Parts: sequence; structure tokens; C-alpha cells
Amino acid sequence: MPPHFKGENKNASMKVFFVSLGCDKNLVDSEKMLGILADSGYTVTDAEEEADVIIVNSCCFIGDAKEESINTILEMAAWKENGKCQALVVTGCLAERYRDEVLKEMPEVDAIVGTASYDHIADVLQEVLSGKKTKELLDVNRLPDKARLRGRLVTTGGHYAFLKIAEGCDKYCTYCVIPYVRGHYRSVPMDDLLEEARNLADQGVSELILVAQETTLYGVDLYGEKKLPELLTGLAKIPGIQWIRLQYCYPEELTDELIETIRREKKICHYLDIPIQHADDEILRRMGRKTTREEILSRIAFLREQIPDIALRTTLITGFPGESEEQFETLLDFVDEVEFDRLGVFPYSPEEGTVAAEMPDQVPEEVREKRRDAVMELQQEISAEAGNRKIGTVQEVFIEGYVPGENVYIGRTYMDAPGVDGYVFVHSPEECESGQFVQVKITGATEYDLIGDIVL
Repeated sequence: MPPHFKGENKNASMKVFFVSLGCDKNLVDSEKMLGILADSGYTVTDAEEEADVIIVNSCCFIGDAKEESINTILEMAAWKENGKCQALVVTGCLAERYRDEVLKEMPEVDAIVGTASYDHIADVLQEVLSGKKTKELLDVNRLPDKARLRGRLVTTGGHYAFLKIAEGCDKYCTYCVIPYVRGHYRSVPMDDLLEEARNLADQGVSELILVAQETTLYGVDLYGEKKLPELLTGLAKIPGIQWIRLQYCYPEELTDELIETIRREKKICHYLDIPIQHADDEILRRMGRKTTREEILSRIAFLREQIPDIALRTTLITGFPGESEEQFETLLDFVDEVEFDRLGVFPYSPEEGTVAAEMPDQVPEEVREKRRDAVMELQQEISAEAGNRKIGTVQEVFIEGYVPGENVYIGRTYMDAPGVDGYVFVHSPEECESGQFVQVKITGATEYDLIGDIVL
């Protein structure tokens, strides 16, 4: 953890332990909360037993995430009895969505903070440490007050960072709770993003990963048109930034201008995360998606024509209500035909309050999971074949870590986003540093990872 920012030290003796769950967008909120608290004089600790305050930034996107959040809160609550912890605060999506239930069912929780209220975290801690239980649930459609965001503590190792360019979503897919817990789509002003990116670069960040519920719509609400190409062009001018990666790009919003910008700007990784969720037209319609199978195929073909070395990642859902065996086979055939470079699959999770949860013909859980496993088995074969084709090539690799005692470094190519994609295991007789870019000759491959020797 980087050293905290300068500020008042009235809370210097107070230690905060922070748990960030869920997606990378949630992680950005966590890092900004840590920055606020550090600036307010709190000390961040990585030991629960030392904490005076424990904060859990929760997730509730699907059932498994909700269960993990609840279990983590209960685990942290034990430190109020067995440790020195004086206050337990729950922030994020679970706090926003289940505000009353959290305080009622978990009396150990002293405060909840909504998804659009995290900039008030220091005020909340002052209240709970004075003995008050509190709720900070401001309008879910607001953006945090820039004046309150005093710095950010990057927790990803310091060499890459996520840049959240927008909040909320207006798509209202029938299976998704995000619009209800994160509000309408709100773009962060471009000048603010460029300033934040420059600050990150000054801290040593060399890879920026742009995230939002949907990055491709950036700017529509603020400027009346899509401004992602202009934002990317501005970010590419920042000294110190070497890679810019795009995630969560909806296929129907991938404009020719955006594709041309990716092709033209050398710092933008030839990598796109395009969550399509399914490939059967009727299932896509029931999901509330805005594309058809043929439209998705057409856009992918155009991308590969314009940027031949583009790496494409997608996410899929199996067992959506009403999905027949034939429709699932359509999905399998699609995956086999397209051969995505990276792919993740989730069995459908019925979430209360969503349209899909009330649909007839719910698919049994064991079928959802069996179908998930079948897609991943197919993708494993596709990935293994793609890895074997890279043997003998030389790849630029971003070094992230080291395997002690084995003289092996761990890194990523432009085709790999941190935390979700594969790694390159690099043999090097010379010392490498985290954040360094090196040339690596690929000598071997597993299902998802590559092995290689550094080119000196």
C-alpha cells in the first residue's frame, strides 16, 4: 500500500482495515475512499486484528457475490468481539440495495454507505466513532463531489490502475440489478479524467484500464455525443502511460470512429472486452439486449478486418430462463465459430426485482452450471490451440511479479487484462522490475498461460 497523503493527523492513531469485493469499478471506489481517509489522517492497516475501523465495500451483482459479501461482513464483525475494532461500516452495492436488511439483520454493522455516497466516508467514520449508528444514502444518480476526493490510494501494485469513466447504466437488461443500485448512466467530465490519469501516471502507473458499466457510451449524457475516441486520444498524450486498455464495450455501440482510434493510437492495446451474453436471437431479445447474432458476427468480422491482431474477450450467461437445449447448442456453435481469445461464463443467477427472475421456464441450477462447464471446456480447447500458435513468436510483456526461488517472472501481454485473463511466465537470467516492459520469446503454452524466455 502506498504511503498515505498529507492531511490532518487528528485520527493518526486510528487504523482502518478495508475489504473491497466485487468488480474493478467497485475497487476504484475503494481506492478513492482510502485516499479520503488517508488525507483525513487515518492509517491504513492490512491486519484485521489491529483495526479500529473495518470497512467492507460490498457487491450484490449475482447470488454468489451477495453470499460472499454477507459472509465477509459476518467474518469482520467477529473482530468487534475478539479484536480492538470499534466500528464496522458496509459500503457499496449490498448496502445500497439491502439498506434496511443489513442494519436489521446484522446489528454488528454501525453504518451503511450507498454507492453514490462514498465521498462522505470520513464524515461517516466520525459519526460512528462517536457512538452513533448512521446511514449515508444520497441520491443514487449523483456523482461524488470532486472537492471531497482528495487523492487515491492505488492498491493494484502501482503500475496499472483502473480509470472509471462513467457510473450507472441505462440499458436495463432483464437480468441485471445495476441500474437499480448504481443509477442512470453518468459520464465523468473529461477534464477530471485527464487530471486523474495524469496524477496516476505521476505515481508510476503505466497501464490505464478504462472501465464503466459501459465504456462505449462515454460522453453521451454530458456532451450529446459519444466522446470515447476523444478521451482516448487525450489519454494517449499523457507521458508515462504506455498501455491503455478498454473493457465493457457493448457491440452495438462500437463505432467506426472508435475502431479507427484504437487502430491509430499506438498506446491503445489491441484488446476489447465485448460482453455479448448469448448468441441466440430469442434469448438475446428476452435478455433485453440490443443486438442479434448476425450483427455481433458482422461487428467482430469488421474488427478483425481493421485490426488483424485484435484480442477479443467476452462474457456469456448460460441457463437464462427459457433457454432450450437447441438454443444452448446455438451458443456453443457460436463460440466454436468465433474463437474468442478470452471468454468467461456465468450460470444465470435470478435476482429479485429483475424482470428475468419472474419469467416462466426457469432453468434448474444444475443445468445452468452443466452448460457453463460445457462452454468453458470448449473455450479451453480454443485457448490451448491459440497458445500453441504463439510458440516461437516474440511478445511484449508487462512484468507484474516474481516467483521466489524459481528465477521466473510473471507478466501479461496486451492480450491479457489483470485478474481475468492469462499470464506469461518469463525465464530471465537478469533481474526484472515490476512495471517493466520486456520482449519475450514464447517457448511453451498451457490452456490459458504462456511460457517464455526474455530476449536480451
